[in-house]
Amino acid sequence: MSRRGRSRTRLKVTRSSGNVFRDLGFSPEEAEHLLVRSDLMIHLQKLIASRRLKQREASKILRVTQPRVSDLLRGRIDLFSTDALIDMLARLGVRVRLVLKPSRRGLKVA
Repeated sequence: MSRRGRSRTRLKVTRSSGNVFRDLGFSPEEAEHLLVRSDLMIHLQKLIASRRLKQREASKILRVTQPRVSDLLRGRIDLFSTDALIDMLARLGVRVRLVLKPSRRGLKVA
């Protein structure tokens, strides 16, 4: 097919803010909470996979039900609090530390 026969489609590309949840329209506060929870959840998912734990085995270690582990592995972020995720990581032997950084916009004082 010749170049003339192809239609050219222009894609609109928007630069990311660095937080996908903010880019999706969540408030800045909610976007930060979701980003923290998603990071914790992804770490848990990777640990369970790397240890080749079955859901039943993971549920015993994490002290939750097997359906709860299923929700975790399916990424149901809406069902887990930051505290619950930190507790589960601790039960897998992971110590969680938060790193606090000022935002790019900085604090505006009236």
